[in-house]
Amino acid sequence: MSQSPRIAVVGAGLGGAAAAKLLLQEGFNVRVYEQSPSFSRLGAGIHVGPNVMKILRRIGIEDALNAQGSHPDYWYSRHWQTGDVMAQIPLGDYAVKNYGASYLTVHRGDFHALLVDTLPDSVMAYNKSLTRVEDRGDVVVMHFADGTTEEADIVIGADGVNSRIREELLGVEPPKYAGYLAHRAVFPTPAVKAGMLPFDACVKWWSEDRHMMTYFVTGKADELYYVTGVPVEKWDLNDRWLESSKEEMRATFDGWHPTVQALIDATVEVTKWSLLERDPLPLWSRGRLVLLGDACHPMKPHMAQGAAMAIEDGAMLARCLKEVGAHNHELAFALYEANRSERATKVQRISHDNTWLRTNEDPSWCFGYDVFNTPLVEPKVKIAA
Repeated sequence: MSQSPRIAVVGAGLGGAAAAKLLLQEGFNVRVYEQSPSFSRLGAGIHVGPNVMKILRRIGIEDALNAQGSHPDYWYSRHWQTGDVMAQIPLGDYAVKNYGASYLTVHRGDFHALLVDTLPDSVMAYNKSLTRVEDRGDVVVMHFADGTTEEADIVIGADGVNSRIREELLGVEPPKYAGYLAHRAVFPTPAVKAGMLPFDACVKWWSEDRHMMTYFVTGKADELYYVTGVPVEKWDLNDRWLESSKEEMRATFDGWHPTVQALIDATVEVTKWSLLERDPLPLWSRGRLVLLGDACHPMKPHMAQGAAMAIEDGAMLARCLKEVGAHNHELAFALYEANRSERATKVQRISHDNTWLRTNEDPSWCFGYDVFNTPLVEPKVKIAA
């Protein structure tokens, strides 16, 4: 093992943790550097589609996540005022049969805990906030806020939308404000009263300019989550998130269906987050540095596939490093980008447009994808000038 290249994963989010675990399973020498002082149950709800569940099967946590999550039979899209069904996309048993795994919704923190728990303590380095990275050609030196440095042969930037690794590759450039805020809240499921619809296990309420997505985050259906998309023209990017209120929610969704009003009334705490994105990057790697997830292709959450793309990235990167060997890292990175950029860019674009499943459509291209079995395409040959 001491002879194998040292692979550093910067960031222990869902994409970084998945990449680290899959690389460990292939026998690679991996260490994870996370800026948080310890793991904590952060976040709120998250969709986990069949395309991700097939990766979690390989990691070994598919059954545990299935036991934790809520399994909607359908994704509903409803009219903001009437509650009429605009789209009804089959999930449940249909997803298992047709896409090869289940579709579920769950608390992001519970999912993250399952994933991080698969990593040995010896692999994890907490309280490591990366301030600078140097690719010296034969080795990469990472500088951390605590004054320490570490060396690696390959560094994977899974460090989010404000990635230090991305800055090293492409220079300092702030992400683009996407023109939308997202309100987020988790709270006990309220009672269904007269004039309301029963709470769908997975539903997106749409008007012309805004939406509210709501779903259960436990298999007991005792905890609900909502996330919104609300246009706000200007926003100070220094305020990534702020506290919101029931009053603000009522004003923002005035006149919406009584079921939506009941969700707002039941809200305990609600925050609002600015949604950020970037244009597709001109490169995903250089030398010994490579990007994945939000470091590479941050997107609005309107397809519920942002974390999925990061986890798929991690799986494909592990596959490519196994295919050609970590000593051939530049070839592995080129193979990785060739097999991820088109799909990630497509999901970025659809997420930006906010059209996903608004009307009945076939989502099999997304949900049916299997990162381990899709045929690899060769990287484009780069001709030297």
